[in-house]
Amino acid sequence: MSALSWSGWHPLPSTALPRRASVLAETLDGGQAFRWHHQSDGTWRGIWGECVAELRLKDHRLSWRAPEETLAATRRELPLYLALEQDYVELADALPGRSDAHLANCLRAFPAFRLLRQPFGETLLGFLCSATKQIVQIKQMLALLAERHGAEIAPGIHRLPTWPELAALSEAELRACLLGFRARYIHQTAAFLAAHPGWLEETERLPYPEAKARLCLLPGVGEKIADCVLLFGAGRLEAFPVDVWIIKTMAARYGLEDWRPDQIAHFGRVHFGPLAGLAQQYLFAYERSVAKSVKALAKPSALI
Repeated sequence: MSALSWSGWHPLPSTALPRRASVLAETLDGGQAFRWHHQSDGTWRGIWGECVAELRLKDHRLSWRAPEETLAATRRELPLYLALEQDYVELADALPGRSDAHLANCLRAFPAFRLLRQPFGETLLGFLCSATKQIVQIKQMLALLAERHGAEIAPGIHRLPTWPELAALSEAELRACLLGFRARYIHQTAAFLAAHPGWLEETERLPYPEAKARLCLLPGVGEKIADCVLLFGAGRLEAFPVDVWIIKTMAARYGLEDWRPDQIAHFGRVHFGPLAGLAQQYLFAYERSVAKSVKALAKPSALI
């Protein structure tokens, strides 16, 4: 196997980018995307589309590099992927943190947190793999799909298979990538998309309600997955995905005990407004961080 030949490091604009390692980790590996991996030297390596990048946070400044084979594509696509046209500090300030004490705590805990803008089709594939699975397991499934069925875009690095490529695979081949029952949904979705060229691209352009309704027609896609795909793959900040973490936090912090997910989603869109999806990610990140802290404190101290 040939060694990777990396470009030099290129600085990213400092405005509104994470300057804390914990915030960068939550942005890249907190459930928005599933193809970022923390390297032994402290960098983060990510793969999307035909792009590969490593991000490095040094002296509170973020910089990037790429393998020479993907340098041109990564240079072009990275600003779009990181949504650099959006000032997320300004967007966060527009959330109702001044009147919502819990949201204010979440905002303080993750300064300069931002949402990624991922390829729409890849986002759909990732969240079809997410049902009843944790982040580490989703990452494993996608890594196997890429390794076995995606093209090599740099030495030893494979992109995810496209939906046309997935349509050429059998359900058994998908199951061999540890997809379980999700293989059936992905197989059926791939067949549907193959029979309806341009359907995904058209869906991405539609207004939020119509796009969500269309996505929910796909096998295995419910409201939560549809909202995740629209939030992280289409930049629809009004989407408010409701998973077990959000059900827990909305019950504990907002008194919404025994509310159905669709009721919670409606409350979220009304209470947090047109940036409800951004608020949701702050709530999600904060609740998970609290749970990790409690778990760490509960561990018995090592004997010395």
